[in-house]
Amino acid sequence: MDKSILGRIRDVGIVPVIKLEDSLKAVPLARALCEGGISVAEVTFRAGSAPESIGRIREALPEMLVGAGTVTSVSQARAAKDAGARFIVSPGFNDEVVDFCLSEDLAVLPGVNNPDGVERGLGRGLDVLKFFPAEASGGVAMLEALAGPYQTVSFVPTGGIGLANIGNYARRSNVWAVGGSWMVDQGAIAVGDWQTITRMSREAIIALHGFAIAHLGINMKDEGEAAALVGVFGDVFGIAALEGSASYMVGGVLEVTKMPFPGVSGHIAVRVNDVERAVAYLAARGYAAVMETAKREKGKLKSVYVGRLDGDFAIHVLRA
Repeated sequence: MDKSILGRIRDVGIVPVIKLEDSLKAVPLARALCEGGISVAEVTFRAGSAPESIGRIREALPEMLVGAGTVTSVSQARAAKDAGARFIVSPGFNDEVVDFCLSEDLAVLPGVNNPDGVERGLGRGLDVLKFFPAEASGGVAMLEALAGPYQTVSFVPTGGIGLANIGNYARRSNVWAVGGSWMVDQGAIAVGDWQTITRMSREAIIALHGFAIAHLGINMKDEGEAAALVGVFGDVFGIAALEGSASYMVGGVLEVTKMPFPGVSGHIAVRVNDVERAVAYLAARGYAAVMETAKREKGKLKSVYVGRLDGDFAIHVLRA
């Protein structure tokens, strides 16, 4: 199976589940998603126009990774592949569909919601699975429970997820991406309101990452200078500081360094739900990760600087 397809899904982090009755709307809808930052789409076979919609998107927008959803038979999987689908998503674990996809080197995400389903996936060599229906199956709590015995398995939770709770899922270490349909509003599609689709897609991406200012770092030349500044905050303002090996954290929001960190004057730390996913998002916008600054915890990125390190303030992203 082509693992690069799954990698692209993870990098984007959101898989819109699209039901299209009119295939003529497929391309403008996909373009609106791309403009909002979502370059993945799952076109569901709940609508008869799915193969034609997939074909239109694939031809017009090669930058869009388009797959087929609600695939429940081999004939549907074959039709999706022939139309140009790059991945297949099924609501449950259909052995025939999974075996067909594996034989065709086609990425497949069968739906599971319990240990039996996970083990069936592992038996087929699959370590990324759809978790469906997510909220009805225990949501984040169930994913946490599955993480214990199945530490190498990741999930794409779908069902009952929206703008209000996407961050809860995105913070989970075993969440590969999140599926949903709220950003492909049927009312907006019906009237061709593509600007609304783009706006909602952008909102979804920002909520997925959970960007928030974590703290501001100020560079001091040495430990004595740092201690003097921290003393002012304590003696004059009564603001306590916690001392670490390389810096002081004042009031939980100001980091005073004991030596120059990246950035001429200091750094701005941005908290994110998942550092790996944020690195892909930022790289596409011109802020490449400086991997020699990366710190890891349990095999996953904990923090890394992105963009230039020699600006007045460097940018530092860290896991929430």
